Amino acid sequence: MRATALPLTDFQSLPEWRVTAGLTPYPEAVSAMEARVADIRTGGARELVWLVEHPPIYTAGTSANDADLLDARFPVFRTGRGGQFTYHGPGQRVGYVMLDLKRRKADVRAFVRDLEEWMIRALARFGVKGERRDGRVGIWVARGGGREDKIGAIGVRVRHWVTFHGIALNVYPDLSHFGGIVPCGVRGHGVTSLADLGLQASLNDADIALKAAFEEIFGPVS
Repeated sequence: MRATALPLTDFQSLPEWRVTAGLTPYPEAVSAMEARVADIRTGGARELVWLVEHPPIYTAGTSANDADLLDARFPVFRTGRGGQFTYHGPGQRVGYVMLDLKRRKADVRAFVRDLEEWMIRALARFGVKGERRDGRVGIWVARGGGREDKIGAIGVRVRHWVTFHGIALNVYPDLSHFGGIVPCGVRGHGVTSLADLGLQASLNDADIALKAAFEEIFGPVS
């Protein structure tokens, strides 16, 4: 099920698409999201899709099990998003999605499925088949011989029907950094990236694919 696009006729009613260069400190990103979500709720700002890159960190969602933090080699941030432990770092594109579901479709499950579809369609532009797996949130790549690796993570929060947090797509992060946690609480499976799959893609390449795929699912942005 896809989200219902807004009846957009005016440029200023389109969601803003923003890409921030360099490494954005995680607390700064959370503070900015909190402020923007409040403004979207009151009609003081338009929706926002914000693409960033973080310094190496671990974040713990509301379902995180402390036993899944194996080696706190990087700063650990407790956050209000759903999900468990995940890693963010250079070479990973993080997409923070702040949409008003009351104006679109007041269905959180459908929204999460649309985020999955967003990454699946973006990956398809690189010839990569991203797949869903029952009981495992995120996007997975079959590697053969029964091996499956995670390439995209999802963790969201919804406040008064306005969404925030979002997705993380592995473009060329240092995959050894995931060794400090059990990613998303899933044991027995690994992680991968576009680079690990043999694709020489930049963050800008990923951004182009993400923007095109986002507009297919959620409608136009500016």
